[in-house]
Amino acid sequence: MEWQNFVDKIDDFFKNFSGNVISYVMEFIFFFALFYYVFKVLQTNKNYKFIAMFVFAVMWCGLSFAFSENIQSQFLLIVIIMLSILVFTMYNTEIKRVLLDSMGKAKSDRPKVSVSGIDVIIEEMIRAVQNMSKNMIGALIVLSNDNLPEGIIESGTVVNAEITSQMIEAVFYPKAPLHDGAMIVEGSKIYAAGCFLPLAQSENLPKEMGSRHRAALGVTSVASVTAIVVSEETGIISIVKNGAVKKKYADAGDIKNALSDYYWSDLTAEAKE
Repeated sequence: MEWQNFVDKIDDFFKNFSGNVISYVMEFIFFFALFYYVFKVLQTNKNYKFIAMFVFAVMWCGLSFAFSENIQSQFLLIVIIMLSILVFTMYNTEIKRVLLDSMGKAKSDRPKVSVSGIDVIIEEMIRAVQNMSKNMIGALIVLSNDNLPEGIIESGTVVNAEITSQMIEAVFYPKAPLHDGAMIVEGSKIYAAGCFLPLAQSENLPKEMGSRHRAALGVTSVASVTAIVVSEETGIISIVKNGAVKKKYADAGDIKNALSDYYWSDLTAEAKE
């Protein structure tokens, strides 16, 4: 009986196909694009359990359309859409990366860097920040979008150097001439170092926040940038944005999220311009 129902549905589909070509084609394109990008994002992040769940849900929905009544089919379609929304919520940064990679575009006003090149930059920065934290070396790194006041850049020294962990640690080495100021990162380059930033003047700040934290709070209040701070006294890593400490006691995962958001959000936004 169920098999006959399936045959009847296939027969009805082809009978109605000519009158609903545009609708069927649009539905197929939408479903294929949704399936492709969800699958690719999960595969990129090696989340094979979620891949299995997603494929199973798709197959279940297909069988439901073939053998079951419309109510159950619609319910399973809702399940697939909810799973897709969950994936897009969990991996929003990775989705930007996948889309950017597939478009093959990079930021036009900075030195072009490949997807793998950005991964290397992120790893180098994480290594440097963790090493400085371990050795109690103070540091302040500002992730800029070329939107800082000129006075800040002019207060330091333009270095225009490649981003490596050795270079970052050398700049903040306690006996180095530029270690007291902030490092300005723009895209794939260390643009400037030894820069002086406006300090937050609030009297309500905790006493343990030194000049680097106040500078990070000050610059993120006047410009849409992200700052990574390493405390010289405690080695604690903080991530500052929009004039507030977004993450204290940041670990490697938190640093990677901040850097990924800076690189992939920024590059994706400019690729659309």
